[in-house]
Amino acid sequence: MTSFAPDSIVLNRKLPLWYQVSQSLRASILGRSPRDPLRLPTEEQLAGHYGVSVLTMRQALKELEDEGLITRHRRRGTFIEPGALRGAPVRLLGSVDAIVAQQSGMTTELLEHGTAPVPAELAEHFPGLAETAAYHRLRSDEKTGEPTNHARNYVRPELADRIDLEDLRRWPMTKVLRDVVGADISRITDTVEARLADPETARLLRVPLLSPILHYTGITYDTDGEPLDVAVIHYRGDRFSFTVTVEAT
Repeated sequence: MTSFAPDSIVLNRKLPLWYQVSQSLRASILGRSPRDPLRLPTEEQLAGHYGVSVLTMRQALKELEDEGLITRHRRRGTFIEPGALRGAPVRLLGSVDAIVAQQSGMTTELLEHGTAPVPAELAEHFPGLAETAAYHRLRSDEKTGEPTNHARNYVRPELADRIDLEDLRRWPMTKVLRDVVGADISRITDTVEARLADPETARLLRVPLLSPILHYTGITYDTDGEPLDVAVIHYRGDRFSFTVTVEAT
C-alpha cells in the first residue's frame, strides 16, 4: 500500500525536535491533496525522513494523535483521519512550520489579486514603496463550507512574478514564499488582538456586524531583516484560539 509522503524541513536545534516534526507533519497532512493516501510511513521511515530518533518521532506522532489528526492501529499502521477537526489550537513555539500548520487544511478561495497601494497602517514595513502585490483570500472549513477567516497579504512587488495563484489556493503564503519562491525566511512576528467585525468581515465570515473577531497581523522577514510579506487576517472569534507556550531554557 502506498504511503503518504510528508514534506521535508530543516530542523532548528533551538526548538524541541518533536515539536518541529509534529508541526511539519501537521502542515503536510492539512495541506494534502484529496488524492493522497491516508496511510503514513512507519515510525522508522518517518524518523529517517526527518533525521530524528524513533523516540522523538513517537512523541511527535502522539501530539498529532491527541489532536485527532491521525489514528494508530497496532500491526496495521498509522493513518490520517480524513474527518479530523481543522480549527484546533496550535502551540506556537517560534517555528515557521507552526505558522504554516495554523494556516493549512482549509478550502481557499482567491477573491482578488493585483497591485495595491500600501495601506497607511503598514507603511512602516514597506519604506519607500508606494505599492505592493496584494492577495485577498477567503478560507472555509472543508467539511461544512463555513467561512472561518479572510486574509489579505501584502508582498514585496519583486516576488509577485514567482507566485503561482494555484499554489495560493492550496497553500498558505508562508509556505509559498519559503518552498516555492525560495525566500530565506528568518523570522515571523505575530500580533493578535480582539476587534469587532466591520461590515466587510461580517459579510465574508457570515457573522453579525460588530461580533467579536481575532485580528491577526503577521510580518515575515528575510535574513537581512527586510519584510517580505505582511498578512492581515480576520478570524471568526468562535472558531479559533491562539496558545503561546514559553519554555525556560
